[in-house]
Amino acid sequence: MDRITPSSPERGITLFDTAEVYGPFTNEELAGGALASYRGKVAVTTKFGHRIENGKNTGMQNSRPENIRKVAEQSLKRLRLETIELFYQHRFDSNVPIEEVAGTVKELIQEGKVRHFGLCEVGPTTIRRAHAVQPLTAVQSEYHLMWRDPERDILPVLEELGIGFVPYSPLNRGFLGGTLNEYTNFNNGNDNRNTLPRFQREAIRANMAFVEVLTELGRTRGMASTQVALTWLLAKKPWIVPIPGTTKLAHLEENLRAADMALTSEELLELERSLSKVTIIGDRYPAEQQKTSWTLKTYDQSKKLITAMIRNT
Repeated sequence: MDRITPSSPERGITLFDTAEVYGPFTNEELAGGALASYRGKVAVTTKFGHRIENGKNTGMQNSRPENIRKVAEQSLKRLRLETIELFYQHRFDSNVPIEEVAGTVKELIQEGKVRHFGLCEVGPTTIRRAHAVQPLTAVQSEYHLMWRDPERDILPVLEELGIGFVPYSPLNRGFLGGTLNEYTNFNNGNDNRNTLPRFQREAIRANMAFVEVLTELGRTRGMASTQVALTWLLAKKPWIVPIPGTTKLAHLEENLRAADMALTSEELLELERSLSKVTIIGDRYPAEQQKTSWTLKTYDQSKKLITAMIRNT
């Protein structure tokens, strides 16, 4: 959730996603204030698991039970809530068994402080282990037309266990909107895209061919490229709930309209066939961050797995 407008709930937005680490803390405070008058009408999800010291994110994890409880209490105060609708572990902590994490959240659910449990950016083995202790409501990971790895190992497990999937960055951090180019400046203090391989000039220039496929299909159907991308995602499974973030009201409206649009199965297949011919340049994350991605199978084998608008379900 990047921005809440006063009319967001009236537009059908009833679930907002935040985390203690966003800021840190300021996003939860903003959400708590903006949504206070809608208590009982909207649900707010938040996350725990980062090690924050002196108000700064250290880049390390902390999912020890005492920290999970501390985060829950502080998040409830900032969000002005009595119960957190969905409490995610933001990143896997290799120092704390996932069963211990799930057990702590289970206790918070029994105490009425949390309603549902979720995980972010984890692999199938971790999902199964956590779900056996406390049933998971949702798993949140990156998923979009330019990053389809979850289809291989994650979506089948979620479907088997009856767990929902919440794709973040469903528009690849705005890239699928077609408004970025190789000269776009990502150097403000709240934008990490300048550190990502796919957002380097050469990669952006090459990857525009991917967006052109979406634009071409949408042009004949009255759809923006963003709407094509979101429509594709919503058509994958009924239990997939994407959360495209935006800071612009016009983009929010555009994203919302995608929920009322549809492509035929033939059009979806043709879209995928056309995109399969485009070579994507650049990795999802820099090398060091790639090492902590659940998509590296060795992490599952070694048990070292690791991180507004949401559609009504």
